[in-house]
Amino acid sequence: MFVADKKMRRWEPFRELVSLRDDMDRLFRSFFGGPLEEVEGFWAPVIDIEEDNDSYYVRAEVPGIKKEEIKISVRGNALSLSGERKQESETKNKTFHRVERSYGRFKRTISLPSEIDAEKVKATYKDGILTVTLPKPESTKPKEIEVEIK
Repeated sequence: MFVADKKMRRWEPFRELVSLRDDMDRLFRSFFGGPLEEVEGFWAPVIDIEEDNDSYYVRAEVPGIKKEEIKISVRGNALSLSGERKQESETKNKTFHRVERSYGRFKRTISLPSEIDAEKVKATYKDGILTVTLPKPESTKPKEIEVEIK
C-alpha cells in the first residue's frame, strides 16, 4: 500500500525549461568568459543578427506589441530591447483549449562584437518585426589601403 505524506505537486513544464535555460546560460558564460546575452521576464522575442561592413542588423519578432510600447537602448556594444505583450482583458464565458502565446514584460540585452555609433542607430517596425540598424563607427570599419608602386 502506498501512502503519500506530501502534497501532490502540479507539474509546471515551463519552470523546468527556465531552469534548463539558466543552466545552459551559465555553461556558455563560463566557456566564453562573459555575458553574451541577458534575458529578463518569462518570455523574450526571437531575434536574428546580421552584419555587413557598415552595420549590424537586429531583427526581433514582436507581434501584438504597439511600437510605442517597445523601448530600445544602446550602451557601448550592448543593445537592449524591452516591452510588454498584453493579454486580451475580457475572458468571461470563455474556455481556453490551448494557450501557446506568451504574455508579459520582457527585456533582452545583446552584446555585439564591437562598438556601435549610438547617434546613428535607427529602428523600424513593420508586420510585427522590429528591425534595428546599428552602424559601426568609422574607426572599426575596414579600410582599403592602396599600394604605391615606386
